[in-house]
Amino acid sequence: MLTVDFDRLGLQPGERVLDMGAGGGRHAFEMYRRGADVVAFDMDADELANVLEVFGAMKEQGEVPAGAAADIKQGDALQLPFADGEFDRIVAAEVLEHIHADVDAITELVRVLRPGGTLAISVPRWLPEVINWKLSDDYHNAPGGHIRIYTDHELIDKVTKAGKFNDGTPGDAMVFEGKDYAHGLHAPYWWIKCAVGVTNDDNFFARTYHKLLVWEIMKQPKTLEYAGKVLDPLIGKSMVLYFRKPDVA
Repeated sequence: MLTVDFDRLGLQPGERVLDMGAGGGRHAFEMYRRGADVVAFDMDADELANVLEVFGAMKEQGEVPAGAAADIKQGDALQLPFADGEFDRIVAAEVLEHIHADVDAITELVRVLRPGGTLAISVPRWLPEVINWKLSDDYHNAPGGHIRIYTDHELIDKVTKAGKFNDGTPGDAMVFEGKDYAHGLHAPYWWIKCAVGVTNDDNFFARTYHKLLVWEIMKQPKTLEYAGKVLDPLIGKSMVLYFRKPDVA
């Protein structure tokens, strides 16, 4: 279940790419499949161990092009252990809403992105997220849970003002290139979960809707694909913003 559009990101085979806050690795796997040199970065060692295992299985089963590479790296998003301008493309999907010092994390993302490179950031969309917070305190008060709700204007402002130009001059280091929405079918599921209790997996409505989402992911039926395209711009649970770091002479 991908949130980021890699064609829009401009991903090409052989490029060095970072999946910051990789979690279970869904975006890292797709970038590896497309022939990139991937680094899956996260704080959770157990998650990364599973990602590394899947990387190995993908290579053994011939799912990746010759020359593609993939590795994991554990660390802190506020101090990325990478050189300035090391990555051609960066994905940070559903992670900034968990980080208190989000501006510091964004500044690090900008630092390790090469001039001319592109960045995709996804966060929960404002309206679906507000509804979740109104329906349930448990949804966002859990350890490691969401600590803020972004508007598009706030996040665009934070990213475009992060970092420095190549000559060290502070300024608007990133250019906003557009936004998209994803997972329109998933927003109602979380509204149901928040209404009946986020840990209440036995609720009939939550259980039935979950089966629908599993069917969507596993079988990708055309009816649900079309429904998703209709719902994404209306109630898509995730907002995806795309940025480019300009070349500076």
